[in-house]
Amino acid sequence: MNSVLKQFDIRGRSALVTGAGSGIGLAYAEALAEAGASVTLAGRTAANVEREAERFRKQGWKARASQVDVADEAQVRAIFDDHLREFGRLDIAFANAGLGVGHGYMSPAGGRAADSQIDTFDVADWQRNIDVHLSGAMYTVRHAARLMKAAKAPGSIVVTSSNASVITVPIIATAYMAAKAGVAHFVRNAALELAAYKIRVNTIAPGSFVTNIGGGHLHNPAVKAVWDKIVPLGEMAQPEQIKGLALYLASDASNYMTGAELFIDGGVSLVSGFR
Repeated sequence: MNSVLKQFDIRGRSALVTGAGSGIGLAYAEALAEAGASVTLAGRTAANVEREAERFRKQGWKARASQVDVADEAQVRAIFDDHLREFGRLDIAFANAGLGVGHGYMSPAGGRAADSQIDTFDVADWQRNIDVHLSGAMYTVRHAARLMKAAKAPGSIVVTSSNASVITVPIIATAYMAAKAGVAHFVRNAALELAAYKIRVNTIAPGSFVTNIGGGHLHNPAVKAVWDKIVPLGEMAQPEQIKGLALYLASDASNYMTGAELFIDGGVSLVSGFR
């Protein structure tokens, strides 16, 4: 194998991906499994991850499924322990689980949303966003690091942030943006702490991808057409477009990179009107 391409070889390694039942998380899991890793697909809906893991196995890939609510640390600990018992090692972890709760202070149709102002939004929506996106990411990194440190072997942890960590998007829930900004800075701290153990921690910050988040409204061609207009590269992304970046960060090709936040948003974060 070409020496450059060999850096992307992850055969014989194992990975755990949260939020792997669909969308970006499933794309991560597919990229890793196709490249030769044994993968645990973890997700909140058991039927979804079981279905996808079975599909992986039919393609000859090594895969298993685990149900988890990443907002519950005990459940996160358990899925990592189960992964270790099944595969004997953990080399790669993707903290990707997310959900669409609440919406921004502006309506996608224009005008202010009366129930989503800073003085009117449901505080329960705020807490759920923080619990899943920020605390859930922390729990996932925490238990991935626990296993990697015990093994005394290098590892790669990748956390999904969002371009909403640095730009202001009025139609997206304030809580979501605050949580993702917190994720980005948490990753920088974790990367510095874990560097001594050769455990790398990086962030992928996607823009708008056509996934099921937020009720899957982006699958609607009319809604997608509106979003396409704000993307400098011309259109929203499909989940498979994130696979190359996922493999890069999971593999030795990125072995001198830690604490980075890599944007994959078609240039949206470059548009000054969104800052």
